[in-house]
Amino acid sequence: MIAAEQNSFTHLDAQGQAHMVDVGGKPITQRQAIAVSTIFLGDKVFDRLLGGHLEKGDALAAARLAAIMAVKNTPQLIPLCHTIPITSVQVNFSPDPSDLTLTIEVLVKAQAQTGVEMEALTGAAVAALTVYDMCKALDRGMVIQQIYLRQKSGGKSGDYHHGGGAPDDDN
Repeated sequence: MIAAEQNSFTHLDAQGQAHMVDVGGKPITQRQAIAVSTIFLGDKVFDRLLGGHLEKGDALAAARLAAIMAVKNTPQLIPLCHTIPITSVQVNFSPDPSDLTLTIEVLVKAQAQTGVEMEALTGAAVAALTVYDMCKALDRGMVIQQIYLRQKSGGKSGDYHHGGGAPDDDN
């Protein structure tokens, strides 16, 4: 039966209707998630971005702030996410000159009754989109290659670590 199968999805009720999960009875615990996005910049953008030579200004500073804002506003973007008291957001950039990419890592922490995976993923996505926006005048051929959850900890489901580096394009 379809309704029975849909019950395995926590955001669907017995009739298959979307609803916000009640986390009121769950204990407040330390939650943490790290999400990663990678953007292919290409040779027209890579050196200028890292050298801070963009007409629009410091794209990495803008992307860092955009990630933080996105984390804080995730419930306004993802309909069934809870508002969570975020305690920390860290954004790190790792350029790779061998393949002209920029990897963005967003770490989110909270003391909450539910996890922060969606907040970290949203932050990583918006940071990559901001880099694209800041650099598109140079080359619109940039490609946001991936966005994924690297790890999470806390809560009833325990720890999660993405197995073995970046996801495979062939999977």
